[in-house]
Amino acid sequence: QVQLVESGGGLVQDGGSLRLSCAASGSSLSGDVMGWFRQTPRHVLGKQRELVAIIMGDGATNYVNSVKGRFTISRDNAKSAVYLQMNSLRPEDTAVYYCYALHLGEAYWGQGTQVTVSS
Repeated sequence: QVQLVESGGGLVQDGGSLRLSCAASGSSLSGDVMGWFRQTPRHVLGKQRELVAIIMGDGATNYVNSVKGRFTISRDNAKSAVYLQMNSLRPEDTAVYYCYALHLGEAYWGQGTQVTVSS
């Protein structure tokens, strides 16, 4: 059983930075896909989560267009951890951010961490 625990969310001003961390326990995720999704208030009704960034086991990354050049995803395989460095934050980045891992064909989610960007 994999458990994911996020940390690092909070309140920041427009243009500020935050770093999210996600630590996994229960299994090694060193070769697994890991990533970050977010859910904004307009998505809550439809229970949709937007893919923000994803990192493969070999380190390859992909980002949603709206965060390219501002966010950086990274991982520490020894710690089964994934990080999201968020720079030049904008009010529209305000959301609950969820850590994600795909392990042995099953998706796992963290509990979510709130990021609020004030204008």
